[in-house]
Order: sequence, then structure tokens, then C-alpha cells
Amino acid sequence: MNVRRYSTLAAAALAFGLSGAAFADGFARLGDAAPGFAEATAKKQLLFPADLGAHPGFRIEWWYLTANLEDEAGVAYGVQWTLFRQATEPGRERPGWANQNVWMGHAAITSASDHLFAETRARGGVGQAGVEAEPFRAWIDDWSFAALDGRPGAGLARAGVSASAAGFRYELELSADAPFVLHGDDGLSRKSERGQASYYYSQPFFKAKGALVIGDREVKVSGRAWMDREWSSQPLASDQKGWDWFSLHLESGEKLMLFRLRSETANAYRAGTFIAADGTTRTLASDDIDFAPLSTTRLGDRSFPTGWRVRVKSINLDIETSPLNARSVMATSFQYWEGPIIFRGTHQGRGYLEMTGY
Repeated sequence: MNVRRYSTLAAAALAFGLSGAAFADGFARLGDAAPGFAEATAKKQLLFPADLGAHPGFRIEWWYLTANLEDEAGVAYGVQWTLFRQATEPGRERPGWANQNVWMGHAAITSASDHLFAETRARGGVGQAGVEAEPFRAWIDDWSFAALDGRPGAGLARAGVSASAAGFRYELELSADAPFVLHGDDGLSRKSERGQASYYYSQPFFKAKGALVIGDREVKVSGRAWMDREWSSQPLASDQKGWDWFSLHLESGEKLMLFRLRSETANAYRAGTFIAADGTTRTLASDDIDFAPLSTTRLGDRSFPTGWRVRVKSINLDIETSPLNARSVMATSFQYWEGPIIFRGTHQGRGYLEMTGY
């Protein structure tokens, strides 16, 4: 039986006027114009640790962590930790209850039989949620993703991540000895032929270890994790309504990020980054990448393509992916599919798949 847990600060949301519909409109309609906000239109030098922190001039951003884990018996699990920030209006950030930022967190544990998830929301300006650049700390309520080494310049070489909700909790320690990976044109990630873009970088080399608690059962786990950081004000074109995104850990030690943005009026826009085991990168063009759904899963009134064939011609990659749990829907304020996958073919490994707009 697929067990789900859904917790949200409903009373707080009502107090702040932050209905589920408002969140859904804000995060799902990323193709809407954003007058008055900063725009991701030109390449710029990303700076660390500053760009670990928030960018209040932009309308939306997120701190995103996924982990492919195993217990001591080799049983697979997935973990997700996400913090979203959305500005309700442009302008100088105001203090206290007048602050125009709203925050939302998503957390999940996935196994072959269960997909447990939670959502929490908070208002900016009053200490309920936020992000500090150095030492890095992102939090919402008691959920936290933070550096474990507070020395100047330490960045995210060591970090801890934790979340708890009805029915589950987890705490992981992360370590990485490779630099951040910049996607697109030195961090400017194009999302359409018409200029929409975001600033986007990752840390795909995290090693993870820690514990998951599901019900009253604790599981010791270890594996690999992937962090994504992205900010923009209008990352999608007006006719783009959803995306399919892959983060892949190849058994060879290489990494691969791929996405496809689906349009109602044009061909899908595809892009990606091939990441060598030593951290060097190669940007992948749209015509180098091919996605083909192989199987779908009906969940409620929606169908999700949970099995895929993925090809990247320039690296001779031809794989088929399958989900650890095909029912990994995040039935949060805006519904999407997010879960761990395995893949086989010319290359083998594990990763994560996210799908929105179905």
C-alpha cells in the first residue's frame, strides 16, 4: 500500500493570506511577465559564498536537494529537501510583517513501497524562514540545510540537512570535494529560444550518510546527493507549461543534468550539462538530446510518463529509466512528480526525475 503523509501550516497560511491557490499560481505560472523584478538576461560572474544566499531582486528562487540512498542491506531510498522563495511584488525588501517574500518547503522520503511527503509555508521578515550566505544556512520552521563548517570560505564542503513531518523524518550529513557546476553559459541557463533564462548552478558531488525514520523504524543510509540552485523572474516562455528534468549519477563517476521544457505551440526546448568525474563540464545543445516516454502511470486524474528513453548523441548515451516508485507524486499546493530512478543501457546508474505541468 502506498502511504502518504501531507502536513501544512494551514492556520498560518490563512493568517498570512497565503492560500494554496496563491502558491500554485505563483510557482506554476513561471511564464508570466514580471515587471519591476530583476531579469536573468545576461551572463554574469557567479560569486561564492554570496550566491548561496537569497536574491531578493528576483521574483522566484529555490534551494533543491535530492539524494539516492541505500541501507546496509542494499535497499534503495530517495530523499528530497526543497526551499522556495517567492516575492509577491518588486521593490526594496521590507522588514518585519511588511516583508513581501513568502517561503515554502517540501520534504519527502521515497521507497519502493511508500512515498511520504510534507509541505510547510512561512512568511518572510519575521524569522520563520530564510537563507544566510556565510556560513550557509537555509531554514523553514525546524527544517534546515546548513553548512557544518562555519569558517570563512568553507562554503558547502560539509553540510547537514534535516526535516520532520507526521510519519517521517530524516537527518543527513553531506560532504563534497569538488567545486560547484555552472550550467548553460557560465551559469546563465537558457530556457527558450526567445531569451527566457535563469541563473543556475549545482553541487552534484555530495556524498551523503545518515538516518531516515519512517513511522517508528529507523534506517541507516548512505549514497549520493545533488543540490540545485536557481533564481529568475520569468524562467519560462508564456507558452511553456511544464518540464521534465533529470539528474543522473553514472556508475563511471560522471554526472548528467538534462531538461526538456514543453510548449503548447512549438517544439520542446532541451538543454543539459555533461559533468566529467573531475568536475569539468560540457554544455549540451538541444539537438544533441532526445527524450521519449516509454510508459505512463495514472495517478488520480493525471497521467505521468514515469518510464523514459533518454539519448545524448555526443557522449553515445542511450538509456532507459524506471522509477523506484511510480506513485511519487508531490500532491502539494502545486502538484508535480518527483522521485528516484534507476537507468540501464549504454550507461548505468541512479538519479532523480522531476516532472511538472501534467
